[in-house]
Amino acid sequence: MCFYYMYKNKKELRPFIGILFKIENCEYFAPLSSPKPKHKTMKATIDFLKIKDGELGAVNFNNMIPVRENNYAIVNLNKPAFNESEQKYQKMLIEQLDWLNAHYRQIKSKSFKLYNLYINDKLPKNIKIRCCNFKLLEEKCKEYIP
Repeated sequence: MCFYYMYKNKKELRPFIGILFKIENCEYFAPLSSPKPKHKTMKATIDFLKIKDGELGAVNFNNMIPVRENNYAIVNLNKPAFNESEQKYQKMLIEQLDWLNAHYRQIKSKSFKLYNLYINDKLPKNIKIRCCNFKLLEEKCKEYIP
């Protein structure tokens, strides 16, 4: 597993860091959330997975979106950081990656389960309303021309 990023738009060059995996015939991007104090107390649910008990953030499966190959890039964690802030961020990304690789099966299983429950209309309403409409996004992803 490795990290991928997407840019919100050309004005704001903040990358969205996430993981990429395949569900059916689509590649899906599941965004990561940086560590926040609330993550330590939040419960893991079908659409939310804490990374190292919340110490390293979380994976937001409810916000996973289908992407095409030209919509993301691999994050290079081996390039030198320019300053202390970048070094700290890079260290956290490496720790996240190590944890995610060690829990790959759990992550893959969670994403498939959420996807299938959503498209088969078997999710509790409070979780379904938090989720992206995966089938609609798949259709729009096929139509998208950058």
